[in-house]
Formats: sequence, structure tokens, C-alpha cells
Amino acid sequence: MAFSADVKGELCRPAISRKCCAQAEAYGILLFCGVFHPRQARIVTECGALKERLPQLFRKAFKLSFDQVPEPGEGKGIFLMEDPAKLRAIFHAFDLEWDGAVSLHINLALLEEEHCRTAFLRGAFLAGGSVTDPMKGYHLELATSHYHVGRELPALLREAGFEPKETERKGSRVVYFKHSDHIEDFLTFLGAPVSAMAVMNARLERDLQGRVNRQVNCDSANLDKTVAAAREQLAAIQRLRAAGRLEGLPDKLREAARLREENPELNLGQLGALCDPPVSKPAFSHRMRKLTELAEGQKEAVGNEVPGM
Repeated sequence: MAFSADVKGELCRPAISRKCCAQAEAYGILLFCGVFHPRQARIVTECGALKERLPQLFRKAFKLSFDQVPEPGEGKGIFLMEDPAKLRAIFHAFDLEWDGAVSLHINLALLEEEHCRTAFLRGAFLAGGSVTDPMKGYHLELATSHYHVGRELPALLREAGFEPKETERKGSRVVYFKHSDHIEDFLTFLGAPVSAMAVMNARLERDLQGRVNRQVNCDSANLDKTVAAAREQLAAIQRLRAAGRLEGLPDKLREAARLREENPELNLGQLGALCDPPVSKPAFSHRMRKLTELAEGQKEAVGNEVPGM
């Protein structure tokens, strides 16, 4: 979760300027914090930057303070609001019905301006979002326990130009992205360009490592083929020598046989360069193929001999 904490820290750095955006960000936090109803608002976070931002945000948005705030240095901090008058003021600000059985929705009328939509989504991520370390994988999600909010969020994201996926997990609605470029764009949109660049750099590094691994695997496979071919060629030369036929071969073939035996680790192109005069890889390959064919013919001749004749 270290990368998520870094992203949230970056999102908390900008100053809270407009009241409308402060309300929109607080709206996103409350709808994704886990507990928000007419009797209580409860925000739990371990992010130090968010702990510092929340009191300022709610003062700017509603001129209200929390009834309970975490102690300084406390790991998991709980912000609690239970005062009916404060909760009524927040519900009124968002044009929500003051009803114990209220079913929360996203009031899109409050998010008509692009900067307010951005602030709302930033708040949603700060309270209910997480993102995987890009060196380990690509996954960013927003989770809420409010069913209708989870169903309406994808439409809001699509209006902003994103194409999220949806699922349910343990009673929560989850909206998520799995592609690195989508995560980069979303983080940039929220106001975290440094984190977006970290995702991009991680993708480039992983792509480069993948290409290197594929090249190493290819080189290894080619090396295996070279070793197998050299072993077959050396066996052919030994058969010809045992049959007394090697010394009677043309100079070019005898030279090819000698170079192969003296340099079993080299490939055909390297052996061709050692010839006098040097020859191309195809030319040397032709000579080795001729030696192998002669050895195969010798092998068949020996196999066809009838004992006692």
C-alpha cells in the first residue's frame, strides 16, 4: 500500500481554494468512507496527509469541525461526526433527504463544473481508493458500500472520458482500471502527475525487462541449437575418420572438418570467418552439410554389410 499512500499524499498537497470544490471533495470522501448516514459520519484513514487535510476541508466546505479526531502520531486515525445539527447541515448542503432509511446517490447537479467533478473523484479516491505498486502490477480501484453510488460512479467517469470496469466484492461496489495507460490518465486527471509518471516509468521498465528476457530466451534457444548441430557435425567427422575417408576428401571439406573439431563452441558464421580465404555462413553451412551427408552414407553402408560375407 506504500504507492497508494504516496498517491494520496500527492493529492493532498494542493491548497483548498474554492468552497464548491471543497464541498465536492468532502462529498466524495463521505460517499466512499464506509459510514455516512443521518446519525453518523465516520472516516478511517492511515494516510498522514489526509489526516491533516480533513479538518481544513470540512471547515472550508461546511464551517464545521469533527466531534472526534485522531491523536497526533496515531496509526489508523478515526474522524467522527455524530452531532445531529452538523450532520443535518451536511445533508442539506448535498440536497440529501434527512431520513433514517435514506439510500444515498450521487447528486450530479452538484458536479456540473469539471473542477468540481475532479474534486469529487479525488475525494472518492482518498477515502475509498487504492492503487497497486506499478512494479508489481496495474490495478486502481474505488470501492463504496453504497450500492447506488457504486452503480452511478461509472457513468460519471465515462462523462470524464474514462472506461472503467465494475464488480462486487464483500458487499461493496468496486469500480476499477487494469491498464497502465488508463491508470496514468486517471491519476493525472485527479491531480497526481508525479504518481502518473511513476506508473509510466514502471511500465517502460517492465516492457524493457520483458524484451530483454525474450532476447535472452531466444539467444539461449539458438545456443542450444548451435550446440546440438556441432555435436552432430563432430560425430559425422569422427565416422568419416574411422572409415578412413576423411583424408581423401577435397581440401575445403577437410578444412571445414578441422575447424569444427578445433572450435566446437563456435557457430557456422564464426567458423566461416576462420577459413582461408574466409567464406560466408551459408557457404560453410553447405560444407558441413556435405560432411554430414557423406557420414550418413558411410553409416548406411556399414549398416547394410552382411556378416560373414
